[in-house]
Amino acid sequence: MEPSTALLTDLYQLTMLDAYRQSGMTSPAVFELFVRRLPPERGYLMAAGLEQALEYLENLRFSWSELEWLADCGHFDQQFVDWLADLKFTGDVWGLREGEVFFANEPILRVEAPLPQAQLVESRLINIVHFQTLLASKAARVVMAAGGRTLVDFGMRRAHGAEAALWAARASYIAGFDGSATVEAARQFGVPIFGTMAHSFIQAHDSESQAFLDFARARPEGLVLLIDTYDVESAVRKVIEMTPLLESEGIVVRALRLDSGDLAAGSRLIRRLLDEAGRREIGIFLSGDLDEHKVAEVCAAGVPATGFGVGTRLDVSADAPSLDIAYKLQAYAGSPRRKRSPGKATWPGAKQVFREIGADGRIGRDTIGCDGEALPGRRLVEMVMSAGHRIDDSPSLGEVRAHAADCLASLPERCRSLDDPSALTAMVSEDLRRLADEADASVQS
Repeated sequence: MEPSTALLTDLYQLTMLDAYRQSGMTSPAVFELFVRRLPPERGYLMAAGLEQALEYLENLRFSWSELEWLADCGHFDQQFVDWLADLKFTGDVWGLREGEVFFANEPILRVEAPLPQAQLVESRLINIVHFQTLLASKAARVVMAAGGRTLVDFGMRRAHGAEAALWAARASYIAGFDGSATVEAARQFGVPIFGTMAHSFIQAHDSESQAFLDFARARPEGLVLLIDTYDVESAVRKVIEMTPLLESEGIVVRALRLDSGDLAAGSRLIRRLLDEAGRREIGIFLSGDLDEHKVAEVCAAGVPATGFGVGTRLDVSADAPSLDIAYKLQAYAGSPRRKRSPGKATWPGAKQVFREIGADGRIGRDTIGCDGEALPGRRLVEMVMSAGHRIDDSPSLGEVRAHAADCLASLPERCRSLDDPSALTAMVSEDLRRLADEADASVQS
């Protein structure tokens, strides 16, 4: 996909920049991105999207064509447009590692930069981090429900656009999915890709058996056959009948895919027919309107499924399609700042999250404190960018995925529940409370 345009922002970001410029307000500012409160359906969230956020900041520039458009759009004068021509991001960034689990009010990203720069990036940073965090958090719940069974993202066709489809594939892989059906996700991110066949392939043939044979001979590796186009039992018996012929040609049927009807009853029928024929090595792959609750239900019932394709409900996070995410000014020109709006009050200053792990290996307590404090626990917010450039090479997607698995294993049981989760509430340090009082006293409302 093409790099993000600098004009992919809200108009008020540009109008504020112009006002900052005219007022000479270019001192250093601290902004933090966080989620105010978790949806009732979530006992935790998983951070994702840092890689794309850093790419955006590193490449932020106004192109000549964008500047020409701004000059002609009727909203800005030429002096402001000329000023934008030299704008780039030169700030420092701290963030949670991708795959880290976190809770309400804990900073996911911190930006320290001259005020106009830190302001301009708000809309796109929220856009990037919100979506991948939303999807990784949803996918993690499916991973927990599946209990180690194969999981593949099937949601591209109903995702809300191309970027959403690609980021869903990436975020779900970070959370523990085995791969995606989206081919471009393999090229861009290295996500493993999986594919079976569509009903149209069967329908295009005069014979279902011939369709199976043609596909098996064309695509023998990792062969999965779709068996519910017409009649499931008849299709399974056809596969069993042709298996010796396929084996003589060196072709192994890996699994049969069921995409409709009563998945539990259908799976048991398929398993019985395969077992009676001595074909216990052939697995059963289920798809069709699945989410973490349906996957958990199938697994709890002992349905003999070896894997799941999870699509629409994952890629649009159907039960919780948005997060109450915000990017707020926490300090300007060395002075703490905070918002005091009812229900939206913030804690001021650059902050850190200190995580303590209990004797059972699970998260015992998170404390939100001032960045310079020395409190017990692991510091979650790490510096990732200095003066507009990354400090280190990005971790591989495999490393991010491994970190996510460790983080999920550290969650308390009350956070992991699918049906009635209870999120951990972070403590707030005394130093941070005093800083809030200082911020309140320093600014006249």
